[in-house]
Amino acid sequence: MPLIGSLKTLLLRGLLAGLIAGLLAATVGYFVGEPQVDAAIAIEEAGSAGHSHAPEATEGHSHGEEEPLVSRSGQKAGQFLALGLAGMAFGALFASAVNVARRFTTLSGPRLSLTAAVLAWAAIVAVPFFKYPANPPAVGDPETINERTWLWVAAVVLGLLAVAAAVAAYRALAAPDTLRLVAGVAAFVVVTTVGYVLLPGVNEVADDFPATLLWNFRVASLAETTTLWVALGLAFAALTEFASRSTPVVDQVPTAG
Repeated sequence: MPLIGSLKTLLLRGLLAGLIAGLLAATVGYFVGEPQVDAAIAIEEAGSAGHSHAPEATEGHSHGEEEPLVSRSGQKAGQFLALGLAGMAFGALFASAVNVARRFTTLSGPRLSLTAAVLAWAAIVAVPFFKYPANPPAVGDPETINERTWLWVAAVVLGLLAVAAAVAAYRALAAPDTLRLVAGVAAFVVVTTVGYVLLPGVNEVADDFPATLLWNFRVASLAETTTLWVALGLAFAALTEFASRSTPVVDQVPTAG
């Protein structure tokens, strides 16, 4: 059954699905990601302590280092609020995109929701991540944070262009679905590869930073963002399925004039 409902209905559905997805992603972050952050912070603090004990720096640190505005426990709890709100924002954008996409496809509501979630994950998560993977605390030069942020934004734009090219190739080719899918994937890979070559590389990880911790942090980061989009797609699809079953089908009978 095609996706039905007004834009307002879809937006409300997206907000609810996004809230669920955000809370699930925060749960993954709390249990999988936060231990890696704690370990990275411990390394950063150990390095800072080593510098503070230098003879020329002893007097400057005699009053102790400033305490963070938000404690670590507060940060861990706060990610549920932050990701819940972020999930709702993504859910609203997702619903708006699906509302437009349903005019150009015959996919059922749940299938359209899942397909859109996969494409969004590929554009917003996968393409940027494999070019500029997330780094834990103690990694990266603070003076280059603006440059790295803009490069990440450029990678997101690249991901959106790659997905757009894949969809365009899939729709333009008059062939069996398998060949159309191959053409779409090929277009995605080509655009992504060209973008990766053109975008500059960033490597600010110190040689002595533990490789295992870096790997675990990046895997946890990918797991958290993937959970967000998988849960958003599944929740939106489930709510769509529930709504379609709850809505009675009324036959349209022409009225005699």
